[in-house]
Amino acid sequence: MFTIDLTLRNTAFPISIERKSAEDAQEIYQRILTAIRSGNPDIVELESEGKTEKKVAVRASEISGVQLTQKDGSAAGTGRPPGFFAIGAE
Repeated sequence: MFTIDLTLRNTAFPISIERKSAEDAQEIYQRILTAIRSGNPDIVELESEGKTEKKVAVRASEISGVQLTQKDGSAAGTGRPPGFFAIGAE
């Protein structure tokens, strides 16, 4: 399973959607990048494959970051929170 996280301006939490295949996830990632680069306030509509009832629509001009990650069994036990980075004292 692949997760695509969006960070929005002036919003503290990321928005996440899931895709089952790498190709689908990469296509969505590229679509979001294209929308960000356009600079237009167009609406980007996304739907999660993991939870079919989960849909989101955001203005492309409000997206400040996008991250594509793969969920697998090896990373599940790392204790890291989701998102772009984690700050903590070790």
